[in-house]
Amino acid sequence: MKILVTGAAGFIGFHLSRFLAEEGHEVIGLDNINNYYSQQLKFDRLKELGINANAAEKYNEICKSGKYTTLSFIRLNLEDRVNLPKVFENFQFDKVINLAAQAGVRYSIENPQAYIDSNLVGFANLLECCRHSKIKHLIYASSSSVYGQNKKVPFSEDDNVDHPISLYAATKKSNELMAYTYSHLYNIKTTGLRFFTVYGPWGRPDMAMFLFTDAILNKRPIKVFNEGNLERDFTYIDDIVNGVNQIVLGPELLTDHDIYNIGNSEPVKLLDFIKEIENHLGTTAIKQMLPMQQGDVNRTWADVSGLKMDYNYSPSTSITEGIKKFIDWYKAYYVLLN
Repeated sequence: MKILVTGAAGFIGFHLSRFLAEEGHEVIGLDNINNYYSQQLKFDRLKELGINANAAEKYNEICKSGKYTTLSFIRLNLEDRVNLPKVFENFQFDKVINLAAQAGVRYSIENPQAYIDSNLVGFANLLECCRHSKIKHLIYASSSSVYGQNKKVPFSEDDNVDHPISLYAATKKSNELMAYTYSHLYNIKTTGLRFFTVYGPWGRPDMAMFLFTDAILNKRPIKVFNEGNLERDFTYIDDIVNGVNQIVLGPELLTDHDIYNIGNSEPVKLLDFIKEIENHLGTTAIKQMLPMQQGDVNRTWADVSGLKMDYNYSPSTSITEGIKKFIDWYKAYYVLLN
């Protein structure tokens, strides 16, 4: 298939683009390479995909991969109403996987405008492109954040999600509503995926896995929010990629618009998560116990029965195995970088 992957220089987008290219699909990766976190890390991910950094720096120019014959990259903003439609016209995609978004719960409190621009305006522009190009299937990233302070666990797609507690979560809930509307009006097949705390090699530096490992290795205190009384449904990146691929290849269901949780469905206590990192690093963390942060939730836990039933989704990576793989990558990457 010919597949557009937006957010291709991001954590999940990078892994998915590589996987799809290795499976033989024609993949066009798109990303604006913003400076929310290290642009160097994003360019290094692209380098792993065979994309030259100097070429990738230029906006609106197609770069061919030197590693995968079926993979190309273009630097572009989703909000670009002139050039994004041209990309759709030029490539005639079979499917679109939208992973591009302004990420981060806490940053949405500091810089709300970035979320409006990328997650709302950009997503609307993408939907219009899908509509006019008659895209067969749009798969897009939502988030477990839409569940807000829901007390019932595990979180089910049938739960009420009308009370987001961060602007980031509100934009993701909005994406689900916008996609539903386009499915209804224009008969576009759309599938929303509520991701649950994804971690692994090449992960984002603003996520707990990265922050904790970096601080412990450099003998800095780690910030443990809500005195450590948090639980997260940590999900390893390979399980996420396999799940998305099942949807790409899977049966076309009768419904036009579906939403699924995609997680490990085994929440881990934050202090146990930290303990696993300590075990693999062979050192003890200096813990700075802090109160709950604005926009955060106590526990996330995915009910993934829908995705299992419809697409045979089966996460299999234990937290012990996943953390080891991340730390092995982290040490190798920063030795090379330094």
